[in-house]
Amino acid sequence: MKFLKKLLNISIKESKEVPNQAVNLALDDLFVHYFIEKGGKFLYCQKKNEVSENLKFILQENNWNAVTLLDDNLSFFVENKINMHDQFKSEIPVLISCEHLIADSGNILFSSNQLKSVKLSNMPLNFIVYATTSQLVKNMGEGLTGIKVNSKKAIPTNISAINSFNLNKKEDSFLNYGNSNAKNLYLLLLEDL
Repeated sequence: MKFLKKLLNISIKESKEVPNQAVNLALDDLFVHYFIEKGGKFLYCQKKNEVSENLKFILQENNWNAVTLLDDNLSFFVENKINMHDQFKSEIPVLISCEHLIADSGNILFSSNQLKSVKLSNMPLNFIVYATTSQLVKNMGEGLTGIKVNSKKAIPTNISAINSFNLNKKEDSFLNYGNSNAKNLYLLLLEDL
């Protein structure tokens, strides 16, 4: 009888324990999870006109009446009432595109195609990034490969990533000492797949 109780007790205890299971998220879910965890602000858009509307709300929410815009392809998102600048000024947010969105870390990858020759650490603190779902890649390796594939004539320089969206967080890695690239960042993500 004790044997059966022991056997039943053991089987009951084992059935109560739930084993940890790995969760496999889609690239977009994985990216959004890490991006938000790092303090990024994310706005999903299904149509291009939603990008313009959300941009307008971001500017109103922060009392910004101007943007720095280096890419003329993004100018159709900006209303006529908003002043557009082509030079960086510390108090004016930057509206910019990116190379890739890195899913496994929530980072955003840029190159000289967007940043020109300016280091991220020397750019304004406020960023509004426009990206599409087709720019999502699994990891940094795929992002760098994507840059190489998309730039057949000349590989861009100044390749860097924003990896912190919390301006109050101190970088604790000796690799980042004195070179923080933390930004107050909004992401306007357009579904294009």
